[in-house]
Amino acid sequence: MGWIKVLLDGQQRLTTLYLLLKGEIPPYYKESDITHNPRHLYFNLKTAEFGYYQKQKMKDSPFWKSVVSCFNDKLDAFTLVENLHLEDAEEKLEIGRAVNKNLARLRAISDIDYHVQSVPQGLDIDKSIDIFDRVNSMGTKLTDAELVLTHIAGKWPQARRVMKQKIEDYKKARFFFELDLLTRCFVVLLTNSALFKKMTEEIYQKTSDETYKEVWEKMVKILNYLIPILKQSAYISGSKDMSTNNVLVPLVAYLSKNGGSFESGLKNQFLYWMFLALIWGRYSGQTDQRLDRDVYLAINSSQPVFDLINEIEEQRGRKEIKPADLEGRGSGNPLHRMLYVITKFNKATDWANGGSLQDTMGDYYRIQSHHIFPQAFLYRNGYDSENHLDKKKVNEIGNRAFITRDANFDISDENPAEYLKKVSEKYPEALKQQMIPIDQSLWQVEKYNDFLVARRKMIADSINLFLENLKGREMEEAINYEEIIKGGENDYVEFKSSLRWDYERGNVNKLMEHIIAKTISAFMNSEGGKLLIGISDVGEILGIDKDCATLKNKNKDGFLLQLTQVINQYLGKEFNQYTSIKIIQIENKEVSVIDVMNSAMPVFLKNADKEEFYIRASASSQPMSIREANEYIRTHWEE
Repeated sequence: MGWIKVLLDGQQRLTTLYLLLKGEIPPYYKESDITHNPRHLYFNLKTAEFGYYQKQKMKDSPFWKSVVSCFNDKLDAFTLVENLHLEDAEEKLEIGRAVNKNLARLRAISDIDYHVQSVPQGLDIDKSIDIFDRVNSMGTKLTDAELVLTHIAGKWPQARRVMKQKIEDYKKARFFFELDLLTRCFVVLLTNSALFKKMTEEIYQKTSDETYKEVWEKMVKILNYLIPILKQSAYISGSKDMSTNNVLVPLVAYLSKNGGSFESGLKNQFLYWMFLALIWGRYSGQTDQRLDRDVYLAINSSQPVFDLINEIEEQRGRKEIKPADLEGRGSGNPLHRMLYVITKFNKATDWANGGSLQDTMGDYYRIQSHHIFPQAFLYRNGYDSENHLDKKKVNEIGNRAFITRDANFDISDENPAEYLKKVSEKYPEALKQQMIPIDQSLWQVEKYNDFLVARRKMIADSINLFLENLKGREMEEAINYEEIIKGGENDYVEFKSSLRWDYERGNVNKLMEHIIAKTISAFMNSEGGKLLIGISDVGEILGIDKDCATLKNKNKDGFLLQLTQVINQYLGKEFNQYTSIKIIQIENKEVSVIDVMNSAMPVFLKNADKEEFYIRASASSQPMSIREANEYIRTHWEE
């Protein structure tokens, strides 16, 4: 009658049950796909204990049986007990009851009833996936990336297998990518956004398997172009040289819109931004929002690198590395990885054989992070291994150098005043290449603190110099506002016709000022953005002349004063610091541009005797209820 029945459950659980109940590989797998075979699971019929086969424990026991054999009708409690040859009838009966009970309980698994839900035969794959996600809400929840990949695989069944094969290829190049990363890049190419939620039902419906394959081929081509650049130009030998692979997503976004390659002069500038993003932990919090913001800038900005770097400066307050940034920081800090990059850039010489460390790029099994003042040596000379502050000082970046495993083994816990002298005599440039002070008085254990101070400065100066050289020429700061207006409104750009002039009524309307303040607060509560006043919703250039005519001081200075008062009145004077206001000329008309930074604290809009809370979403300012606002504040700021 046009209805079908589908067994809905997790693939791993279904596969395990199939293997144990049937004793054979399910038809949707090959033998090579089964990496962990549960058919080696055994069951103790007497104690109901499970365990994988252990010869010494199970070989001679009549009660340990493979779970697969337990589902075979030939196995029964009566035959097993009779084969025990027990004289005591009561004992035989007691064991028989236990075996029979445990065997029955195990076999009952195959008799569990499943809820039957009728589903129309013509239901499309995307609706089916949505049903699964809802039914599975009490189980292991699918991540956003898994859900997107499931939809893609609904149209292109080989997608997951193709991606996994490519992941193996990237591993050979020492880049360890997860399915989540590749899926996110996939979403970027399909939606121009880093947010998985942008993959809507409409997109799934209209996207064919051929389109998915074309997008995949484009993405692979971009990554294949990008990885050699990372190795050759950025001295990034693999994923272990980066604190997160997410930093590659905006690069993929830019390349996807620019023919798959960097425009002249931009390659090193993008690498400069990438290092800043890694050093300052751009994606260590609010990952989705920041990735989406950076993807937007990489795709839409007329000066993407400048705007991307500006985001980091606004987030961290500066770009340059200071010696204090290294104090007490250990090998888990991004600056430790940066030190390794600089070491390779300097073509550092190994202390054991004089070979170049560059030749073993990224091979952490051969290149090791060595304590210049060995741990054991410092702990023997006044430092306490149980003292938290002492441990941080012993293990900090300033006490690290990169050498081969053989060199590390040879040095062991030797006094640095002795072995560093040998290294400098044998390889005169070796210490300078690794930013180690050549003042031998600093190699004495009593001068360890002075050694750290000197080396922190040397490392910070070397990193800053490397980055400045990488950046090269000054970046163009001119913004193409015509292109921004042509691109229309989105989560980071909003147009308003005026500050206070109502074009429909033909008079001043104070409600317009409330709307302006609402938009600014929404940007502050989200990831920032640009508000252009004097532009209609459809991008028509209106200018601010009508606004200026309503003011006491009828010029742009009067306009700027009035706009500042609006922010003070509705948001508070303390939030002016998060805005930068200027007047620009477009088509011979004056337009106001307000660059809004994301605020360090929640921003509430004052409206009469109540407060309102807005965020930026779906290219508009969205209000939140008290409950929603509290939850948003908790996740956006407090965490």
